[in-house]
Amino acid sequence: MPKPFLVLQLRPETEAADDEFAAILRKGGLEEGQVRRIRLDQEDLPGDLRLDALSGVIVGGGPGCVSDAPEEKSQVEARIEAQVLSLMPEITERDFPFLGCCYGIGILGKHLAGDVSKRAHSEPVGTSACEVTAEGKDDPLLDGVPTAFDAFVGHKEALQALPQGCVHLVRSEACPFQMVRHGAHVYATQFHPEADADGFETRIRIYRNKGYFPPETADELICMCRAAEVFAPEMILRNFVARYG
Repeated sequence: MPKPFLVLQLRPETEAADDEFAAILRKGGLEEGQVRRIRLDQEDLPGDLRLDALSGVIVGGGPGCVSDAPEEKSQVEARIEAQVLSLMPEITERDFPFLGCCYGIGILGKHLAGDVSKRAHSEPVGTSACEVTAEGKDDPLLDGVPTAFDAFVGHKEALQALPQGCVHLVRSEACPFQMVRHGAHVYATQFHPEADADGFETRIRIYRNKGYFPPETADELICMCRAAEVFAPEMILRNFVARYG
């Protein structure tokens, strides 16, 4: 029997977490029996967790920021960050299949002692015009992905520079480091590879008072998402599952 993928979720809002999980399954071509889901807002990583028993690790997005000062993080956010970071030494040392989505690029950057901050390159909720780099064109996770594509984004912090040992795969004007790879199998995206218009509409409604955008612009953002043509990012998630499943 194939090994499951571990899906780590960070969102404390059940509706947002359930919607994200359903999107990961749908866009990755996965069934629930092919994954092990852990909501880190509700439970810790099990003490007997072994990477050898998994096909790969997928980390979803969340409202926390790794660059926030310790006193700015809630107890839940701090615990979630510590839990995910606890896996990263073994993941990077072994070059174990990993796909960090949005929050995951901050986790990878922090683990690698990279510059993750709110100094520049944040993006409001909406779409970002992304471009595959020369190195990205040869990467298997970008197989079939157009050289230029739109992706859903919404983040307060970002990588300010490429961390040591990483390859730059996707860029945009607003946020240079949209997708990176460490080693051969450890990936992270700033955009959301699982997100579609319906999912982002749900998140806009849930996070309208979380500081990502002025609350009064929520309806306008929902209309923008419905009009957007976002189809390429999910190919990255599907390629990850196909390569390592």
